[in-house]
Amino acid sequence: MDVNGVGWIAAIVVGGVAGWLAEMIMKSNMGILMNVVLGIVGAVLLNAILQALNLGSFGAGWIAYLITGFIGACILIFIGRLMRR
Repeated sequence: MDVNGVGWIAAIVVGGVAGWLAEMIMKSNMGILMNVVLGIVGAVLLNAILQALNLGSFGAGWIAYLITGFIGACILIFIGRLMRR
């Protein structure tokens, strides 16, 4: 079973990297567990949004998962900041 074209272990590792990159760019301090969660949830959420809008996705594999995870995590951090205000 895989998540967006990568296995579960790879999804955790790549999701963590995507979340960490988003944390660095968005200047947030959330911790490693939250980085993994944001990266994985961000990738899954962004892929679902892109498919719902018939825009396709960035493809399959770990590079596409990293890109969608990074963008999705940035969006989630942004939304979280809006909700806190």
